[in-house]
Amino acid sequence: MTKLIVVKNPMYRKRFTGMNCTIARALDEVGEWWSLLIVRECTQGTTRFDEFQRELGIARNVLTARLERLIEAGILERFPLQDRANTDGYRLTGKGEALYPVLVALKQWGDDWLAPNGKPPLELVDRKTGEPIERITVHGKDGSPLSFRDLRFEPGPGATSTTERVIENRNQRILGQADERSA
Repeated sequence: MTKLIVVKNPMYRKRFTGMNCTIARALDEVGEWWSLLIVRECTQGTTRFDEFQRELGIARNVLTARLERLIEAGILERFPLQDRANTDGYRLTGKGEALYPVLVALKQWGDDWLAPNGKPPLELVDRKTGEPIERITVHGKDGSPLSFRDLRFEPGPGATSTTERVIENRNQRILGQADERSA
């Protein structure tokens, strides 16, 4: 008797396009690690396929697939390279450039929690002043820092009844805990 063995494809990735959550939908476009590393490389001046491959140590087929996906998502665009006939380069679109604060927040988190011996490999400084940049934080209109416990979720214009239940449950769990702590 032959036994059928089903092997799940480890490369299979669930799609979040139908989920009514903008975090999930953003992860659908840039949540795979190579994607954000390609975006990082673009912010460091990398434009050519061979440069991406060399800097990231990524397989050609994986790089090709990720570049195509980022172009399809409107995060990257192709442009003709001046110094190489019939060759395109890759650069960030406005949508891609808008990911920069995400990269900076990830860098700062990594510096705090993952830097070897607590020593980050590089610092980001303002080009004009030479001063280190401010940390990426969530803050109120008055400038005071806020944690997730300081925020109340409210339905947005795209909320569904499911979203409203999630909001109500979240606010009850998180804000109720905050109220219990302060009592």
